[in-house]
Amino acid sequence: MDDGKPLFQQIAEQIEGSIIDGSLPEEGQVPSTNELAAFHRINPATAAKGVHRLVVDGVLYKRRGIGMFVSTGARAQLLERRREEFANQYIAPLLAEARKLGMDAEQIKKMIDVWGDGQ
Repeated sequence: MDDGKPLFQQIAEQIEGSIIDGSLPEEGQVPSTNELAAFHRINPATAAKGVHRLVVDGVLYKRRGIGMFVSTGARAQLLERRREEFANQYIAPLLAEARKLGMDAEQIKKMIDVWGDGQ
């Protein structure tokens, strides 16, 4: 873990990634903050901050005395958010540049098809 991002954010993103790829299924139990802290060699409060962010977002929920679990619908929620982030980070700038070059949607689609075939 050394991404230039705060550690708590990296913890949250790691858990999100595990939910998206299915290694943490919906209604599955998430490692405890102590387990996360020991694994990553960080302060438990830092791990807890990352987990708490996901609770606030509705991705995780707490079962008192048992631990944290992945919420039903969390994967779909995360996929939607990541798709929006993808569009904002990649698609919007691509379309802005295409407009500057006078390209229409059909030309962009053709380019994507060509590049998608390994060109």
